[in-house]
Amino acid sequence: MARITRRNFVNGALVAAGTAVLPKSAPSADAMKAYDPVYYPPARTGLRGSHPGSNTHAHAMAIDGETDFGPVTRLSEKFDLVVVGGGISGLAAAYYYRQKHGQDKQVLILDNHDDFGGHAKRNEHTIDGKIRIGYGGSQTLVNPKDWGKVGQDLLADLGIDLDRWDTAYDQDFYTRHDLGAVTYFNKDVFGADKVVRHPYSNHYNYVQGCMGPKISNEEAAREAPLSDRGKEQLLRVLNGGYHVIRKVHNLSTDAKLKKFLANHSYYDYLKTTLGVDDPGVMRMARHSALDWASSGTDLLGIEGADEAGAMGFPHRSVYDPDHPYIYHFPGGNAGFARAFVKKMIPGVAEGNNAEDLVMATFRYSELDKTGNDVRIRLSSTVVNARHAGDPASASEVFVTYVNDGKAYRVKASAVVMACYNRIIPYIVSDLPEKQADALRLQRKSPLQYSSVGLRNWRAMKELEIGFAMSPGNMHQSLMMDFPVSMGGYQTARDPNEPCIIQLIHCPYGEEGTPMEDQLVEARYRMLELQFKDYEDEIRAHLNGMLPKDLFDFERDVASITVNRWAHGYSMGGPGNSTRRGRRPFHRITIANSDSAPGADSWVAVRMAIRAVNEIQEF
Repeated sequence: MARITRRNFVNGALVAAGTAVLPKSAPSADAMKAYDPVYYPPARTGLRGSHPGSNTHAHAMAIDGETDFGPVTRLSEKFDLVVVGGGISGLAAAYYYRQKHGQDKQVLILDNHDDFGGHAKRNEHTIDGKIRIGYGGSQTLVNPKDWGKVGQDLLADLGIDLDRWDTAYDQDFYTRHDLGAVTYFNKDVFGADKVVRHPYSNHYNYVQGCMGPKISNEEAAREAPLSDRGKEQLLRVLNGGYHVIRKVHNLSTDAKLKKFLANHSYYDYLKTTLGVDDPGVMRMARHSALDWASSGTDLLGIEGADEAGAMGFPHRSVYDPDHPYIYHFPGGNAGFARAFVKKMIPGVAEGNNAEDLVMATFRYSELDKTGNDVRIRLSSTVVNARHAGDPASASEVFVTYVNDGKAYRVKASAVVMACYNRIIPYIVSDLPEKQADALRLQRKSPLQYSSVGLRNWRAMKELEIGFAMSPGNMHQSLMMDFPVSMGGYQTARDPNEPCIIQLIHCPYGEEGTPMEDQLVEARYRMLELQFKDYEDEIRAHLNGMLPKDLFDFERDVASITVNRWAHGYSMGGPGNSTRRGRRPFHRITIANSDSAPGADSWVAVRMAIRAVNEIQEF
């Protein structure tokens, strides 16, 4: 019998198994059939996030102008509210609608993905019989103590105790294991595989407790695999900053400095003020801000680059002691999403609070169960939402979605569009023209989180890697997963234990081209790749970075989950287009963090509350 390799398993056997447990999609008279009892998306590996098929119908509308999805089966289902999008904002919209109008209200949540949570995705890796839980997108509750009374009431109702993280997040993990921030230079781009114990940027500071540079700027410049001229330029950047700008340009007052900053980009600063032109140094600089900036630094002003932690600005803490970056479930903000779902669909799992849900295996068969007041229907792409008649006087909205290649229609008294805002004009086709135009201007940057299950992390320990910048690789940074233990889940404590490492990729377009062009180019390039392409990239990355006597990819990598988000971080649109785009349209209102714009969970919740409050009383 032929040996089944890990790749065969990921690309073949697992895909076949996944197909066998897809949700049953043929509708009964009043509802979709329940999901298969073994259907459990968090345990899937391979391509996740915007997984194959999730955007097929949306792209058909937006790119190809498709409007005909075949005969529409008109279901007899009628809901008080239909929510389009099952991410944090969509779940919050369903929650707050029932808070405001009554717990007996009937709500349907439709989502094009095979799991709820939007970017808040849970990745489960089973490694040698041990479960390791990671995240596939939205990471952490940001500054939750500043969410105000509404936010605190929400956390309490969902059973989320912020004080629990004081002990659940192991802030001594990195110092105990002497793990710091480094940079990995790969041979293909820099001529040598080399790890230098300096991050050359501030990006590692969002990993609470991670140790910073272990060597000086001078030593870091000497050790970089660059030409002598490149090393000299790199040191100039590392020792730069506003004091250098003042001196070189004779800016004697703050007003002069402010004017200079307003008229010069980060690249102007590097090339003109510091005289940098070495391609290796410029590459390091471009990839030094990553998902803080949602773009390469070629598109940033000087102050924006400083705020994003780009190369050449002081290393400093991102969050103050009163607002640490520790409020992270083992599965990232999937823990937040799961708490919402449990609150609205009690039968989905056992547990009395969010911590109890950490190790719970959710029963997806409960999500779309007849008799539930709140139902979640996955793998269902909404392709049309229109008022039944004149929007100003209509009494209901018809919502059409496609599931398993077939179109279905339900009715709703109101609709909250909690999806990617830019797609809304293609779904709500009779929007006022100016509002539709504003929505088409909203942008998201592509983003990718790849989680890798390792059988041990002895090689990471040997090189003292807690966080690694990797300017020559697809994944520009790599880190040990956040050390959080709660709800019966125990993160890896010993280097001999299995663990998850997280790799982050922020795709950019051609350097120097406009933002919109870069986003489109990067998005297409991302979606053209197959899982094998990502696996080969990760193999080369880890084999080149880690010592060969302690690490072998085929032996030590148990599983890979590539969470790619073609439409990742919300970036908004120009001027007041975001506000114009999110206006209520009679019985249809608009949520999602795009409508802020913003890119964290509390923003998503606030936009849901606003959208619910904008629903007209009828």
